[in-house]
Amino acid sequence: MTTGPFENRSRRYLEELLACRGVEEDLELRSRFGFMAFHGGSLETQTDAIAAEAARNSDASFYAIRQPPNLRWHIPSSLFRAGESAKLQAFFERVDIVVTVHGFRRKAFARHVMLGGSNRTLAAHLAETLRPNLPDAVIVDDLTKIPASIRGVHPENPVNIPQLGGVQVELPPLLRTHPATLIQALAKAARTFVPR
Repeated sequence: MTTGPFENRSRRYLEELLACRGVEEDLELRSRFGFMAFHGGSLETQTDAIAAEAARNSDASFYAIRQPPNLRWHIPSSLFRAGESAKLQAFFERVDIVVTVHGFRRKAFARHVMLGGSNRTLAAHLAETLRPNLPDAVIVDDLTKIPASIRGVHPENPVNIPQLGGVQVELPPLLRTHPATLIQALAKAARTFVPR
């Protein structure tokens, strides 16, 4: 299943997705800092596991949707609405700031980590934490150098819903395969971030 450039804005995409057999929705409420991975499972592999571990290691809240192996339905981020899920609503009521973990695949950016979203202070903090821990990766926190389709700046994108907004972390397959160091760095960034 795919969605094209002319989505039906009145259609309840999230509700439909959650009704599909095998789709799992997870919520763990902890601190006011949150990690999300709503394209998890078979769609953007390992993103849910990375977000879950980073959240546990930093005592952050966590929300994820996992699609089963027989389903790969990419719903654009801006069409995930809290009114269609009690768990997503509870997550947004809990957190003030969020990191959403996504996966992307582009040959030109095989080692790039793209840091989009509305909270540029958190993006800079994440970049400072990730660079020394992922020396072989290219950490991009300049929005103008991130492809427009993965900048995460749409106001209805879940990364921008909390009071302080957040950062959309886009990861290539290479960094999702062995993510232990990445997870530690994400958790450290969450633990040490001080909102301004």
